[in-house]
Amino acid sequence: MSQPDDPPPPEGAPDGARDWLDAELADTIDEDYELELEDAALSREIARIYRTKHPDAMDRASYFSALLHLQAELIKLQDWVQHRREKVVVLFEGRDSAGKGGVIKRITQRLDPRVARVVALPAPSDREKTQWYFQRYISHLPAGGEIVLFDRSWYNRAGVERVMGFATEDQVQDFFRDVPEFERMLLRSGIRLIKYWFSITDEEQQMRFLIRIHDPLKQWKLSPMDLQSRVRWEQYTKAKEEMFARTNIPEAPWYIVPANDKKRARLNCIAHFLSQIPYGPVEHEEVHLPERVFNPHYERAVLPRELYVPPKY
Repeated sequence: MSQPDDPPPPEGAPDGARDWLDAELADTIDEDYELELEDAALSREIARIYRTKHPDAMDRASYFSALLHLQAELIKLQDWVQHRREKVVVLFEGRDSAGKGGVIKRITQRLDPRVARVVALPAPSDREKTQWYFQRYISHLPAGGEIVLFDRSWYNRAGVERVMGFATEDQVQDFFRDVPEFERMLLRSGIRLIKYWFSITDEEQQMRFLIRIHDPLKQWKLSPMDLQSRVRWEQYTKAKEEMFARTNIPEAPWYIVPANDKKRARLNCIAHFLSQIPYGPVEHEEVHLPERVFNPHYERAVLPRELYVPPKY
């Protein structure tokens, strides 16, 4: 659907350019809407309860308009990072179901995966458990011209590993002593480091877990570890508070994102992320589409029908 603020077709574009741009915009909205369906496949009762808990939720049109504007800025940031050979690391931490994955999806949705990549490491292997704790994260750090988004990071040691007993208290204390200097080393090497904590209430997490239980599209997100995080809510709270107290260094502070409202949390986080990088416009050579070379003696081969995907839809 055409929008009032649609840009005019480029000068010299064919007559069908407006129709083409309208179709592209529709595809863009459809892609965003498809992502939003993750919040829609709920039982009627849970959906009703969720709406009563979020009476001031943003309307979809306002949300999409703001998101598309921010994603356009993210593309400018990406160009600047590539041009300047900058190295950017963003950590996303928070309780289970706090919305880290949702904002990461929206940040990377329109970016070049060769520039912006997501790191979500599994539990360490037996070999990795014998290594220096930070070692398995180092290989994923960015080279010049790259942005790396960690969906959970080395702060696992201060959170889930500590609360679930996967790390000894000595290992946790070693981590707290080491991590400020480790992050200062990253900064001295030229890496820009930004740390986000997504904060939700006890009640909101309970509601999101119930949604996951009753939504077949989301049940894969619910692990035994997630269920234990409900039982150990207060232990996670104490661990989080100590983590902030001991790792909120001036050179790499924590930024807390209130995340009970998913849409606003995504927009606020992306806007803040953009504000932390002094990116600017990058000059690009004007692109011209070359004429296709036609060979009058070439005949396109007819391929066997069995090579084609059946048109089921």
